[in-house]
Amino acid sequence: MTAAGLPMRMPADGLPSRVRIHEVGARDGLQNEKAVVPTEIKAEFIHRLADAGLPAVEATSFVHPKWVPQLADAEQLFPQLGDLDPGLLPVLVPNERGLDRALALGARRIAVFGSATESFAKANLNRTVDEALAMFAPVVARAKDAGVHVRGYLSMCFGDPWEGPVPVDQVVRVCRALTDLGCDELSLGDTIGVATPGHVQTLLTSLNDAGVATSRLGVHFHDTYGQALANTLAALRHGVTTVDASAGGLGGCPYARSATGNLATEDLVWMLHGLGIETGVDLGRLTATSVWMADVLGRPSPSRTVRALSHKE
Repeated sequence: MTAAGLPMRMPADGLPSRVRIHEVGARDGLQNEKAVVPTEIKAEFIHRLADAGLPAVEATSFVHPKWVPQLADAEQLFPQLGDLDPGLLPVLVPNERGLDRALALGARRIAVFGSATESFAKANLNRTVDEALAMFAPVVARAKDAGVHVRGYLSMCFGDPWEGPVPVDQVVRVCRALTDLGCDELSLGDTIGVATPGHVQTLLTSLNDAGVATSRLGVHFHDTYGQALANTLAALRHGVTTVDASAGGLGGCPYARSATGNLATEDLVWMLHGLGIETGVDLGRLTATSVWMADVLGRPSPSRTVRALSHKE
């Protein structure tokens, strides 16, 4: 248990005044669970996350159940979220069929999921990088025509379990292709958690040099080597104001065995609030939500902040 008034707010120069947290626990987190979480539990999880003040709660993925059986209930789940603003609930769509399903349920924010490397594109999408981009083109175009916001995820931006180091110019090329397709924002994924702050700074600078504005960029760090918060701080110093995180540190990547959990939302919020950066998130409510979900899953949360705040003296 932590004393009231902590963390102390000590603003630092060169950081944004507010950060938008893109919560991925209900999708990226739960899709990596061995057991299928009941639809009603997922709906309650998302409602609790929204009640904690998170401005974007990624709800589900409209992929074929064969590939991600944990999210096979997308059609059943989304209607149970009808009391929430659909603009709060991004969903992942892999192709036009997925887009059709999402639009039919009233989704207003969608995301496509690409790769910076050929190996991961083959493992995740069974396509080359360029074939995946060609598949995304009509999805993005139709979504934009429908007035839907489009996010482009890009995996393996900093390293690949099969290919090793990923050249920065290779990442920049695919980012430019996604923006040229019409993606409103990009999420740069450190899928196996190998990034370091200097690498983050170099990639962000290279993207700016290639004409991709920082305002269109978000970051998605995994904490495999304990670098997620340091990498986030490097991105904030560059001007990034959108950070992906997962409540309680849920999730990894089903197609990359070396990928451990996402950056825990509570750990991120603790750091941001200590820096005097506004998030709109109620850390107490968020922590209680992650404790509840940990109980549902039958194991403790890996988030250090959740453990500290929920510890009973």
